[in-house]
Amino acid sequence: MKKAFSFKSFITIVLTFFSTMSLAAEKLYVYNWTGYIPTELLSKFTKEYNIDVIYSTFESNEEMYSKLKLTGGGYDLVFPSSYYIGKMAKEGMLEKIDHNKLSNLKYITPSLLNQDYDPDNQYSLPYIYGLTGIGVNAADIDPSTITSWADLWKPEFKRKVLLMADAREVFHIALLLNGKSPNTTNEEDIKSAYERLTKLLPNVIAFNSDTPEMPYLQGEVSIGMIWNGSADRAHAENKNIQFIYPKEGAILWMDNYAIPKGARNREAAHKFIDFLLRPENAKVVIETMGFSMPNEGLKDLLTPEEANNPILFPSEAEIKKGIMQADVGNAIDIYEKYWNRLKTN
Repeated sequence: MKKAFSFKSFITIVLTFFSTMSLAAEKLYVYNWTGYIPTELLSKFTKEYNIDVIYSTFESNEEMYSKLKLTGGGYDLVFPSSYYIGKMAKEGMLEKIDHNKLSNLKYITPSLLNQDYDPDNQYSLPYIYGLTGIGVNAADIDPSTITSWADLWKPEFKRKVLLMADAREVFHIALLLNGKSPNTTNEEDIKSAYERLTKLLPNVIAFNSDTPEMPYLQGEVSIGMIWNGSADRAHAENKNIQFIYPKEGAILWMDNYAIPKGARNREAAHKFIDFLLRPENAKVVIETMGFSMPNEGLKDLLTPEEANNPILFPSEAEIKKGIMQADVGNAIDIYEKYWNRLKTN
């Protein structure tokens, strides 16, 4: 039965509407990798600052860069990997970060600051870091037999291998095996890596940089590339999923806070960075997402088991062996050319 629409009801609806509009008046547009910030922290930030976080995701640095380059994106905070920070800063795509607005800057691990791609951290600050190594399902493959990136090419792994959906990471391993720098700008080196990768394709069943742990957990893949944080999450659900540091060295990476040029809410972006730099919030990230956090106040808040986890906190030896990707300038177009050829094979 229809109810009469009273004037009191009308006033209630109007007040509710304007109350909602007030709550949602300030917004922070964030563009990040999938699964990089726990939902509970987004809610906590909104409750504390009365700023709604509009959260969008990307699967690769190339996707993120292209969107911002072509459309501007309309984002206030993005999370590029290290080698894209230098590229984007050179191209005038980033605003400078005001360190004076960050009371929790003191917690960032000093050795991860002032990197070559951003001296003095004018345009970026480290959010998380880690290494890309080899994931193995021990129910299908004996982990003790896997020691090298070259093992992914073994014929017995046909249709069992996962690769990242990331040109630089995938070419990194082939260049490394070919004895070349993963940061080469030489087209012949990149072409040779492409030719090596074409021989791997019969083994590849998936490309995934969204949630790379899921194909392992769902039994779709048995071996392949995986981030250490993703491997830790998978291992927590299924002890058969194990992480291996390849003898040639894992891929060292760091994803960073950065404010795009023309961001409409830079003030909120600084608040969000400072919020995530709090050790108690970094603890939520590492426990929920399994990523390594460059936060000096963090370990005191973790259990001894967590603080000594070699997957979450790689040893200095593994970090030194790893190679961080650098900006390759216009050579990124060469990587993209051969990457597109690889994916269409």
